[in-house]
Parts: sequence; C-alpha cells; structure tokens
Amino acid sequence: MNILHIDSSILEDQSVSRKLSAAIVSKLSALTPGANVVYRDLNREPLPQLSTANAHALDASAPAGNDEVRALNAALAQVLAADAIVIGAPMYNFSVPAPLKAWLDALAVPGKTFSYDGGVPQGLLGAKRVVVASSRGGVYAPDSPMAALEHHENYLRAFFGFLGVTRLEFVRAEGVRLGAEHAERAVAGALEQVGQLRAA
Repeated sequence: MNILHIDSSILEDQSVSRKLSAAIVSKLSALTPGANVVYRDLNREPLPQLSTANAHALDASAPAGNDEVRALNAALAQVLAADAIVIGAPMYNFSVPAPLKAWLDALAVPGKTFSYDGGVPQGLLGAKRVVVASSRGGVYAPDSPMAALEHHENYLRAFFGFLGVTRLEFVRAEGVRLGAEHAERAVAGALEQVGQLRAA
C-alpha cells in the first residue's frame, strides 16, 4: 500500500494535527506491513497558488511547463499514486490553512480526478482512502453555538466527495485552545479514534 502523508500546520512540534497525522500513518503502516510512505510538509514547502500564469496545469493535456506547473503536477501525481492519503488539517479562521487549500486546488483536475459525463460531474478517486487529522481550537459540533462557522470539515467532505472519495474518515481533536485540561482530553480522545482504525 502507498500512503501519502500530508501536514499543513504552522505550529511544527506544538501541532496537534501533526501529532495525530503521524499516529494515523503509524497505525495504517502497522496494519499493512511493507507499506510505502511518502511525506509532504505543505508549511515548509508550499505549492504555488493557482494563477493566470500556471492555470493551464489543471488541463490534463498540458505539457510539463515551468517550475510552478511541474510542482502542481507532481503533487497530483503523488495523490494518484497513493492508496491512502492522511491529511493533517488544523482549522484556521474557520477553514483550512492556505497551503492546504493550494494543495487541494492542485488536485481538482478534469480528466484526472473528476470528469463531466453528460454534463454531470463524476469523481474519479473512489478507490482511495482519505483520513483527516482534524484539530480545532474551539467547538464546532452541529449543536454548538459556533456550528454556523464550521467551514473546515464541511469543506473537506464536499471537496473529496466531489472527487469521488467514499471512504473519508475524520480523527478529530476539538477545543484544543480551551485550556490545557480540555486539550489533553481532546487529544486523548482523538488518539483513541486512531487506535480504532481498521485496515482498508
């Protein structure tokens, strides 16, 4: 099995999402001995944002092009080669970090990850497993006062759903900025979720 491990937090060693994503990769590797892991740190090596200059990278027939286009195409190639994708995704300003959004933008490529069949979009990544390590400073559960501001997991569900991913799992630590005790419980609960992950 090929595992693609993505991190995006700016907090480095203090990051909850990084701790969780590492635990998820360790668990999946243990469940599948001999798994190959490819790691990408989007904070340290961010992808270029889509622009007029590199937008043709989204054209499946586009040539390799310049360095920006090659970087975007390489990111897509890593995803297409992966059987499982583990994403460290903290919530920043009610959504995902900008480097993670740039990476996601590089994945939405007609003819590669989705197609329009008769004018209806069809996702092409249905065979892949995606596990998201989600960390959020506050509480954004559906019955919470902050629920209307939850554009983080909802966005990721919509995005990967559009690409056809049916096995999308979230390991969540919520309220990690509400005090040390709350954070400790949240992380412990998330690590329990990691322990319950099963092989593909």
